[in-house]
Amino acid sequence: VQLQASGGGLVQAGGSLRLSCAASGRTFSSSVMGWFRQAPGKEREFVARINWSGGNTSVSGRFTISRDNAKNTMYLQMNSLKSGDTAVYYCAASTRWSTEAKFYRYWGQGTQVTVSS
Repeated sequence: VQLQASGGGLVQAGGSLRLSCAASGRTFSSSVMGWFRQAPGKEREFVARINWSGGNTSVSGRFTISRDNAKNTMYLQMNSLKSGDTAVYYCAASTRWSTEAKFYRYWGQGTQVTVSS
């Protein structure tokens, strides 16, 4: 699976962004997909995950994760953004239902999200 994240940018606090993760490869529709983020000087942290059908998700209240298997694309809708959300956001694919980055085998290149206060 090859992944490409997009949709990042500069937004004011309180604003919204929608990130996309386009995947290539036949295994996308059977993969657990996740979003992680990494801020400068910090470790990569889990943001959200979604199972193969989209029927099971783990995500914080301000964000929504979804996927469209027909389009081989996953999304992260981020609302009420805060300065603490500033980070590089990565999408990733796994065969395990996990929040740990080490279990995600495939990674996108990351997209920068900057929230100004």
